[in-house]
Amino acid sequence: MTSIYIGVMTGTSMDGVDIVAASFDPLVLHGTHTIAFDPDLKDELMALTLPDDNEIDRMGKADVALATMIGHGINALIEKNQINRNQIKAIGSHGQTIRHRPEQGFTLQIGDPNIITEITKIPVVSDFRRRDMAAGGQGAPLVPAFHQAIFQHPSINRVILNLGGIANVSMLPANNPDDVYGFDTGPANILMDAWCERYTGHPFDENGDWATHGTPIRSLLDRLYAHEFFAQEPPKSTGREDFNIDWLDDQLIDWRNDLEYNELEDTPENIQATLAKLTVRAIKKAISRSGMENGEIYVCGGGAYNSHVLEQLRWRLRKNNWSVQSTDVLKLSPTWVEAVAFAWLAMRFVQHLSGNLPAVTGADGYRILGTITAV
Repeated sequence: MTSIYIGVMTGTSMDGVDIVAASFDPLVLHGTHTIAFDPDLKDELMALTLPDDNEIDRMGKADVALATMIGHGINALIEKNQINRNQIKAIGSHGQTIRHRPEQGFTLQIGDPNIITEITKIPVVSDFRRRDMAAGGQGAPLVPAFHQAIFQHPSINRVILNLGGIANVSMLPANNPDDVYGFDTGPANILMDAWCERYTGHPFDENGDWATHGTPIRSLLDRLYAHEFFAQEPPKSTGREDFNIDWLDDQLIDWRNDLEYNELEDTPENIQATLAKLTVRAIKKAISRSGMENGEIYVCGGGAYNSHVLEQLRWRLRKNNWSVQSTDVLKLSPTWVEAVAFAWLAMRFVQHLSGNLPAVTGADGYRILGTITAV
């Protein structure tokens, strides 16, 4: 009987909860399901990523609400796809990150696994990041180990680029498993989505079309890129704590007070184009410094549908013969890659196998990631 694992992912963009049912060796998807956040819950989760009043009580309520939503979503996935529950070995639930502070040695994801287990009657593996962090790692990114297992090629250099709220890369040198590494490159959808919603009312810039109507502002781009994160060497990770709309507003105030400020450049479209270019610049730098002279870049996450960003990447990497395509080409939709990764991490936990890559996270060694909530 095929063993099936369920993966649940809620990312930095907070655009919904992605749920998949998968088996491995070979990878097969048995069902997918997405749940949109209730607007009030999304607002609360967003607010919890930054310090505020009455955090513990508010976090507790959100923890219960999110877990309840996930539990019922998993049941809906199982029923919709008529999956045999006896085949499901475990659920891998990442939860929603509301604080990620590797420099202080902690990270926090909510979405109570006890409630998910109670609703689904299936064991839940959760809390994936803190074991790596306890071993001296960043606790992120975790998906490069999955990318290596599924996507590494024996003769072609590959980069798996996840464009979620934060962009991260997995460097997969051809036929060289010991040299795989990865890290967060900086903001992706997290700033572009927030800016787009503020000025257009749309939650994201579909296809990057709005950004194409603007022109990047060099002086603003340089100011944003001066954030200390971009100068850090890997391993490194970041999140909404570092890059958020309030940070962007502060940078805009400073820029507008600068001698280089040009009022004619200061349009919402130009700022959106600048945010897109900020994402692309950081990714291009990461790939250029990888030591791989050419190869294939496969993009996943919501940003894989931002054709403007992908075209900018192709243009900036044109001299290096890098192709830029969606993971659809590898027969895995960009929408589901991260959720499948947490199904894979649940499988690794159940099989008592490590889930991290020390070269990626900076941990002292390989570790079995997660804790289990039994039925």
